[in-house]
Amino acid sequence: MSADSSSPTAPADVQATIAELWIYPVKSCAGIRVPEAELTDTGLLYDRAWMVVDAEGEFVTQRELPRMALIQTAFRMGQLVLRAPGMLALHLALDAAEGPLKVRVWDDEVMACDMGDVAAQWFSDFLGPDAPANLKRLRLARFDPEVRRPCDPAWTGGREASTQFADGFGLLVASTASLEGLNARLAAAGHAPVEMQRFRPNIVLAGVEAHDEDRVGPLRITTDGASALIETVKPCGRCPIPNIDPATALASPEVSDTLQAYRRDPRLKGAITFGMNAIVLEGDGQMLRVGQSVSADWKFD
Repeated sequence: MSADSSSPTAPADVQATIAELWIYPVKSCAGIRVPEAELTDTGLLYDRAWMVVDAEGEFVTQRELPRMALIQTAFRMGQLVLRAPGMLALHLALDAAEGPLKVRVWDDEVMACDMGDVAAQWFSDFLGPDAPANLKRLRLARFDPEVRRPCDPAWTGGREASTQFADGFGLLVASTASLEGLNARLAAAGHAPVEMQRFRPNIVLAGVEAHDEDRVGPLRITTDGASALIETVKPCGRCPIPNIDPATALASPEVSDTLQAYRRDPRLKGAITFGMNAIVLEGDGQMLRVGQSVSADWKFD
């Protein structure tokens, strides 16, 4: 890539637009498709700011408890509102937090904020009955904004970047064309199409070819009177979560089986990938909106 490719005036190889924006307030619960979102240095505001943990503080996801997919999230009048089948709604003030709580997400152990007994009981009541014995009692943690959780420098090129409770990086970028390519293969095999929320991206691009997000350098997003710069740094290796239907929480293997045929990625030793993890280089505080222009140059390794 040329030295000036991140300049907003440089000719760009790829021109795209933001087709969708998604925020997932509680890690592994349902996301919210939004028309706009504030970009922060750790990703989109309120994305993966809360996380369900077991009694030992270990993070819990749909991998262990698929019914987490049924927990709907919404923002209302300064509150995070959680709803689930058969449950009264849980309302949490966006700035609420109780005592400190040590939690673990993958290999990272950080101090977080416990959200209290009412939230803990709500998640335990909904998820606990069908859970293994060690996941009967759950708690909800809030990321402490005073804590820094660094992204893996082996993938950021040594640049400092951080995230909250996302798996490893602040943003996930995918494209409508990538999903269309998968759905065409599913249809050819006699399977129903799937929706983008199975892959839990934050930014979905339109106007590019399938998996162009794998092949571009920094993405310059034209915001109101300014710009933001994000960089895709690591392919997103896929676990079985995309096999879970977000409407029913039931799993079937056709998504992973289909991806196996064409999405083995040598960058991750042959793991299946879909979408690219990204970090924020510029634009903390800028508003991203659906329809904004995105430009990038091809990345040549």
